Amino acid sequence: MKKSALLIYASVTILLSLGFQDSVHKDQKAQKRVAVIFDTDANNELDDQQALAYLFFNSNLFDTKAVTVNATYNGGNIDSQFVEAERIMKLCKVADKIPLLKGANGSFTEIEKDLHNKQFDGYKAVNFIISEAKKHKKDKLIVIAVGKLTNMALALKKDPTIASSIRLVWLGSNYPDPGEYNLENDIPSMNYILQTNIDFEMVTVRYGKKTGTDAVNVTKNEAINHLKGAGPTITIPIIGRHGGEFYSFGAYSINLFEHVDYYGNPPSRALFDMAAVAIVKNANWAKSSLINCPAMINKKWIEQTDNHRKIIIWENFDKEKIINDFFLSLH
Repeated sequence: MKKSALLIYASVTILLSLGFQDSVHKDQKAQKRVAVIFDTDANNELDDQQALAYLFFNSNLFDTKAVTVNATYNGGNIDSQFVEAERIMKLCKVADKIPLLKGANGSFTEIEKDLHNKQFDGYKAVNFIISEAKKHKKDKLIVIAVGKLTNMALALKKDPTIASSIRLVWLGSNYPDPGEYNLENDIPSMNYILQTNIDFEMVTVRYGKKTGTDAVNVTKNEAINHLKGAGPTITIPIIGRHGGEFYSFGAYSINLFEHVDYYGNPPSRALFDMAAVAIVKNANWAKSSLINCPAMINKKWIEQTDNHRKIIIWENFDKEKIINDFFLSLH
């Protein structure tokens, strides 16, 4: 082979090698795990449990730093919320790997005046959120909140400097319509957060509409058929909240689906909270848009067109892709 041809061959080989290395590097970068805190009222319905399992069974993408709990109107006090989250963590075999921390039992306005006390209501979760956020100066800590926003509001109140280190993804509100369970459990906490500069993303619920996470639903038969055999088998069973012993997430989850009401035609149950995890996993599974930050006064949304602060609204969820990926992740 002539010298010039050898040089060309060597150059092409090097370029191809560099290109391959760059491609691998990009793939590795794309697969980098993101740091997450999951904030939940775990004993409220059954979508929290599905969201937790989805998060844990996608551990190649999510580096879950902690699960923090809060108490909303349904599901009992903070102890009941803690116990239900603990059940799911045991079933998913992460109870000894990921911290589970009690957060606020009360509301933001009830607790904020006590933040100077060492053991204020919710201090374990709130202090952890603050300490973990301080570790994230370059890559933001993602807090996926699927209940009331009390824990996050208290953390921001106690240490406002963490706002720049957190991406807050909240499952809540029927925006632009009023109402919605998570929102109404503690409206002042949301209004306080909207006044900070934290990156805020609102994953809409919109009861009865196709544009919110209410549309990300499954029938009882769909749930039972896909949840059979889901998750690993544990040696010591958990006692379910409706009684009975369970050795796997799938078996316990089926039991939860057998103890709930169904709505619509065909009768189905929405997996609101799981959808919030899904759009963090893949932003293409819903539509996001920037809006001027609103406020809620007298339980009505007030648009603030002159507000330069922007927040993200998530809507129009790809139900089929989200549900399919959810069930696939469990096996």
